[in-house]
Amino acid sequence: MHVAEAQQEVRTVYLGGSVGQLVSGAIWLLSAALGSWVGKREAILTLVVGGAFIFPITQLALRLLGRAASLSGANPLRYLAMQVAFIVPLTLPVVGGAALHNVNWFYPACMIVVGAHYLPFIFLYGNAQFGILAAVLMSGGVALGMARPQEFLPGGWLTGLVLVVFGLVLWVGNGRRAAVAVTG
Repeated sequence: MHVAEAQQEVRTVYLGGSVGQLVSGAIWLLSAALGSWVGKREAILTLVVGGAFIFPITQLALRLLGRAASLSGANPLRYLAMQVAFIVPLTLPVVGGAALHNVNWFYPACMIVVGAHYLPFIFLYGNAQFGILAAVLMSGGVALGMARPQEFLPGGWLTGLVLVVFGLVLWVGNGRRAAVAVTG
């Protein structure tokens, strides 16, 4: 299987990445909501624990949509997809260190880590739009951490909204690509 074919299968199976972005955005928004109305501890636990379930929830959502939920065994990018999935949990100690220094840096640190984790998606999906998402999240995390170090919630709400909007953009774009492919 050539790279372009492998990337096409990734885009097809995961609907351009739209479902994963919508699931991720929902978890960030739930975390931010809990941070707003319950407490910081609950917000942090929701994002950390919920983040571990983004891929399984995405697979469940794809199955509920009547779609395949995994790449074929012939796709060499399935290994890259697995490696990319481990970037965030393996870098959580950096987020923890930032949050121990200043709990209000939790979301900005997560934004930087999650943004960096989207860089390999450019190749995985063959879609440069993931570079824009990565840049928005990383620069937003740095900006919020520096400009608003005493505020906990802006990064949670901002990231949740960015991920949902990006997921919707991917959903619409994926639908257009599918329509073009059918009409040829």
